[in-house]
Amino acid sequence: MTTLNENADISVLITSPDRSRNDMCPGAIRLHNAQDGAIGRVRFPGGRVLAQQWQDISRISTNLGDGTIHITTRGNLQFRGVSDDAKFLAAVEDAGFLPSRPHDKIRNILASPLDHDLWPLVTALDNALLANDTVTGLSGRTLFGIDGGSGDVMSRRPDFGVRRSEEGFQLILAGQLQPYIITDDNQVAPLLTKAAALWQTSRGNHWRLRENPTIIASIVSAIADAPGVEKHDSIDIQESPQRQFRPIGWIETGNPESRTVSLGAGLRFGFTSAKVAKILSVIGATTTITPWASLVIHDIPEHDADAVLRVLAPMGLIFDERSPWLRITACTGLPGCAKSLSHTQQDAANLAQSEKIPAGLIHFSGCERRCGHPLSSHTEYVATGDGEYEVTLR
Repeated sequence: MTTLNENADISVLITSPDRSRNDMCPGAIRLHNAQDGAIGRVRFPGGRVLAQQWQDISRISTNLGDGTIHITTRGNLQFRGVSDDAKFLAAVEDAGFLPSRPHDKIRNILASPLDHDLWPLVTALDNALLANDTVTGLSGRTLFGIDGGSGDVMSRRPDFGVRRSEEGFQLILAGQLQPYIITDDNQVAPLLTKAAALWQTSRGNHWRLRENPTIIASIVSAIADAPGVEKHDSIDIQESPQRQFRPIGWIETGNPESRTVSLGAGLRFGFTSAKVAKILSVIGATTTITPWASLVIHDIPEHDADAVLRVLAPMGLIFDERSPWLRITACTGLPGCAKSLSHTQQDAANLAQSEKIPAGLIHFSGCERRCGHPLSSHTEYVATGDGEYEVTLR
């Protein structure tokens, strides 16, 4: 049974959520216990994964998890069905994925996946956070973002970030552009870290900056007079229009002389297998995992790209931007999540293979928590029973 509620509240952001419970966001140290075993999460700042790191990722998933690897909405990797918490932590540290235990959950940094020149800024921001003790108290849901100018990262509403402009990097706080430009690239990392530290000292029980916007003015005041920061009242502070930023398919690198291309691949329900991870290590290219359930394999020689497509497409990676699978997402659902009322991924798959797919984005949720829902407009299926949903246009 499906019930369509067209009069539902179309807001997708909860500005005053319940924060009386602890932040259960998993990491490599404290895992989350689910119906199908423990869930561990590993942070990859900027989503950047080197070829050799995929070998360790594959090994962790095979030896300690259920053989799958999931991409999160903050551009990190998640392992389900973890059998031994201590061995998982040891494997993550041995692979070099956890440079500081106290900073385990707060290194959530997004960067525009096609802008290679942003990688030094990502590294600088990660290093600045690792050098700061105050930020270790932040919620694991805190999000940092470096937008190359397209609005892709800004669409994820980072708590602290910048968007590149002609004048420099425009400040983002609580997902909103501010009328301040950081003209010195070297100041981006320390200023964002300072802003996050100020938030930590005054956030109370709030997790995300947008939950207490009154603090934004004091954060701006604290960094506005820093060297390399200029106020520009006339600059654009409007959000980019809603659109899909996920890069899919054959992507020209912009340098014809290099004779290389990048490949953007979507992942059905945001996960892939340890076997695919092993193949990515063999390909030998740097990869960026994105918050849109996809990844980008960078700078592959043109003569190798066709072979990569032929190998990975049959293994479930989606290289066709017209695929309906790119519009449909779902939470874990049954049997993996005890809170779910239905087998959301199977129900979503049934819809994807039917001829009754609504236009635009579609998300299946097993309960009212609506885990993993898109931030932009979408058709939402919320389970009311096994195979039964209330459908809302959000």
